[in-house]
Amino acid sequence: MTKIPQTQKTLLCHQEGTPYVVEERPVPRPAPDEVLVKIMACALNPIDYGIVNPPYSRALITSWPYVPGGDGAGVVVQVGSDVTNLKEGDRVVFKGHIQTSERSATCQQYAVVPADLTALIPAHISFEEAATIPVALTTDMLVLYNRSPAPENLGLRLTPIWEPEGTTAYAGTPAFIVGGASSLGQYAIQLAKLAGHSPIITTASPHNAAHLRTLGATHVLDRARPNASILAELPQLTGGKPILYAFVAVAAVPDACRLARDALAPGGALATVMPSSAHIPADVADPGDGKRVGYVLGNLRLPHTRDTAVAVFKQLTLWLEEGLLKPNPVEVPPGGLRGITEGLERMKAGKISGKKLVARPQETA
Repeated sequence: MTKIPQTQKTLLCHQEGTPYVVEERPVPRPAPDEVLVKIMACALNPIDYGIVNPPYSRALITSWPYVPGGDGAGVVVQVGSDVTNLKEGDRVVFKGHIQTSERSATCQQYAVVPADLTALIPAHISFEEAATIPVALTTDMLVLYNRSPAPENLGLRLTPIWEPEGTTAYAGTPAFIVGGASSLGQYAIQLAKLAGHSPIITTASPHNAAHLRTLGATHVLDRARPNASILAELPQLTGGKPILYAFVAVAAVPDACRLARDALAPGGALATVMPSSAHIPADVADPGDGKRVGYVLGNLRLPHTRDTAVAVFKQLTLWLEEGLLKPNPVEVPPGGLRGITEGLERMKAGKISGKKLVARPQETA
């Protein structure tokens, strides 16, 4: 049996607007339906620097100190009494839960997670690669495929790719993804390929084009081009077929939102990675021409999101084993948890492109 320490190194923020620090905190213990994971890799996301400052801190953080981190991969070291699908020593990937950050966030050395919201990591996938997956993939999945009863416009409710008809329902129809080199965009491209969309057109910086083509993009357009120039070229790239599905894979960037809206044919569906219409331009939230807009809440543990989350994690290992889903390229900042603050500053300054920053909590001095 693995020896589990009483305390661990944890990255945390004591109060709104203050820097992250590394401190010793208790190691949690799993409930009957949970497992305790020794975290070998945690990926960084924009929310990790935004959430500790207004207005997000006041809307999302209910108690301090706050521990960040939604992407995690590691080794199961303790199994709850009711868990049957995992055992000690399993390599798993999971999404941390910021609403219970003391137990489930990933920017620390240990965390607990419900056993049914994990997936085994295939041998050819590293912990660092696996850690790029959970937040981006589940966000994309929820906005596209969540069909549980939910607030109006919370997702597009498309046919899920894990259902038999999901790989044929949209075969041969164009997909347009704005921001393809972002983590969300890279997984959106791969989901479009799994769903049978063709062509798959995306925008990105030219230096990311070759990588995005390996994921399934058929055309990569320079994101620096004016919207009008891109829109003028789309009919040629689609062979005149209407674009009925577009995805904005970057947070509320007005020009990106308007580009996707204008690319859609009447009656088309626009996926965004924002939680509500309040976060995008009003003329995109109400696009007209019968176009509909989908939003997403990334919390996997809500009554109207959990079923989709469980379905995704059930399929994830197989998708990775068969090469149907590829992790993001990775960069590992030095210093374990202590290197995260500098990494977040680089992300905030727009200095990260086409790859994911992933820290190794166990290397924290």
